[in-house]
Amino acid sequence: MLSRFILVAGLTMFTLSSLIAVSAEAGGKQRVYFGTYTRGTPSQGIYVADLDVAAGKLTDVRVAAKSDNPSFLAIHPNGKLLYAACEVGDFGGAKTGAVAAFAIDAATGTLTLLNHQPTRGGAPCHLVVDRTGKCVLSANYGGGSVCVHPLDTAGKLGESTAFVQHTGKSVNPRRQEAPHAHSVNVDPANRFAFVADLGLDRVLSYRLDAAQGKLAANPSGDAKLQPGAGPRHFAFRPDGRFAFANNEMTSSVTALAYDAERGALTEVNTVSTLPKDFTGDNSTAECQAHPNGRFVYVSNRGHNSIAIFATDEKSGRLTALGHEFTQGKTPRNFGIDPAGAILLAENQASDSVVVFRIDPLTGKLAATGSPIEIPSPVCAKFLSVAN
Repeated sequence: MLSRFILVAGLTMFTLSSLIAVSAEAGGKQRVYFGTYTRGTPSQGIYVADLDVAAGKLTDVRVAAKSDNPSFLAIHPNGKLLYAACEVGDFGGAKTGAVAAFAIDAATGTLTLLNHQPTRGGAPCHLVVDRTGKCVLSANYGGGSVCVHPLDTAGKLGESTAFVQHTGKSVNPRRQEAPHAHSVNVDPANRFAFVADLGLDRVLSYRLDAAQGKLAANPSGDAKLQPGAGPRHFAFRPDGRFAFANNEMTSSVTALAYDAERGALTEVNTVSTLPKDFTGDNSTAECQAHPNGRFVYVSNRGHNSIAIFATDEKSGRLTALGHEFTQGKTPRNFGIDPAGAILLAENQASDSVVVFRIDPLTGKLAATGSPIEIPSPVCAKFLSVAN
């Protein structure tokens, strides 16, 4: 108890207020949607389960909607709509992937398909709804491009209003022979969008006009990372002053300072996600910041762990804190509930989701002993439900 008091006493006002706010939200009930790979697996599509945050337990796993390779998901700000990146290379007779729109049944959690739209590029692997709920942005890994679809008042996807094709390559001839857009995210002010491109070793900056569904390149804001790094996913710290990109190919994570006026990223430091004595094959997959702003988490596929980092409040600099094994193979993704109390590790190769409780003072993870089975899980998104 004394050590916890000393920790709290040493926190700055920013961090302490964040902890208080997060703690006040903890203990509620969440509904969790899981994206999966269906091709070559027993999965039927998108799954849903109920999460008791206080108990640290997932229950009532069921199919929310049948869909083809709905790998990554995004929930609309209104909580009534869900969008999925259908990670395929063939849709509607064309060489393209697709995004799908679903209506959420508030009572049961089941999903009703509204429509699909092609993404104009292959294997869309990530998407996001802008913060005003006006459009969906998707990243095409196979095509190395980003696409924008406007949303109508019912949440349906319109025809694309913006499409940007990346060009170039980097130093790895096997993985970086061409651009590979791996994620797209929007800044806290909804003014800029950022695309992490594994093939280019860049996080590219775009000016976003959400109302018109338009993107404009902002090259002065791009972050050029270490050659061969392979940036994959990207996350802002809640205060918006810093962002973090995990590098798939070098098993590292980069902290970036953010200039919100210019939409510009500047590297702060890069840290390995692996223990010094690890010698096996590994690649990173997911990167997320804790809601209290103090910690960053990255998943390791190969080491099969979640790497834990502290982020300095003023500089954003990352410091490694340790690792927690995910009790399964290939943790492609993980999710942190909005209160910052629970982390769900999705072990793609062992068809399991493992529940961990997060210590908001130390960032450490502790398994609750309540894993569930979901075939080939690769994404988790949370939705608050009435108690």
